Amino acid sequence: MKRWIFLILLLFIIASVMISGLIARVPVGDRVAIVKVSGVIVNPLPVVRKIERLRKDKSVKALVIRVDSPGGSVGASQEIYRAIERFRESGKPVVVSMGNVAASGAYYLSAAADYIFANPGTVTGSIGVVIQHIAYKELLEKIGIKATVIKTGKFKDTLNPFRELTQEEKKYLKETIEDAYEQFIEAILRYRKIDEERLREIADGRVITGEKAKEIGLVDEIGGLEDAVEKAKELAGVPKAREFFVPEEKTLLQRFLGAGLEEVKLISSYSPIFYLMRF
Repeated sequence: MKRWIFLILLLFIIASVMISGLIARVPVGDRVAIVKVSGVIVNPLPVVRKIERLRKDKSVKALVIRVDSPGGSVGASQEIYRAIERFRESGKPVVVSMGNVAASGAYYLSAAADYIFANPGTVTGSIGVVIQHIAYKELLEKIGIKATVIKTGKFKDTLNPFRELTQEEKKYLKETIEDAYEQFIEAILRYRKIDEERLREIADGRVITGEKAKEIGLVDEIGGLEDAVEKAKELAGVPKAREFFVPEEKTLLQRFLGAGLEEVKLISSYSPIFYLMRF
């Protein structure tokens, strides 16, 4: 009896593999993929992996990035920006559709697209870099708590909340964010047809509406997601292509808790300076 059960299971597995192989060979036609970038940008890997997979998919002729994010960490935004560049370099167009907000790091990655749509009231811009420092020194002294730091260099515990920043540290941090800021400006100018002087005038951290962004040249057109999809089909030369949303990749535990545990783990593992320097 056990032998028969084993044989039946084996045949079922073989049949499943064969059917999957046949399905994989069925032509699906031209497609336009829609990938969402939402929430604070801290862990770029899920988005980067999706873009890379779609880049290699011959049925995917264009990519639409639906952005709804206030920004995030510098490195994470840059990694998604580079993934979009790689997709473009394969000869496939990328169109961004901005939702409620696409500011700071979210605008950074959007700038790599071939074409950008925003809604009239989309909150975008916020071009700049920030590092925040909160000092608990006086509060802790009042309740009798003292902190001792042993370090290998004078800047190793910069942004330590148990003490104030020194003037030398403030100068060092200012130089660091100025470097990241220039990278931001350069990333925009690489693909956007906008005068550098005009860009620097509004690249002071201010947020602007989609309408204003179009006037300046930060976005190309006012429109929603469907407009972006149609533009992607036009740029790819596939007017009859089917669009599809790329599903979110979450573990069973993440689905159960309703939160990105990976992001929480990443945030807690970052040293203050690298996480708090953000677009």
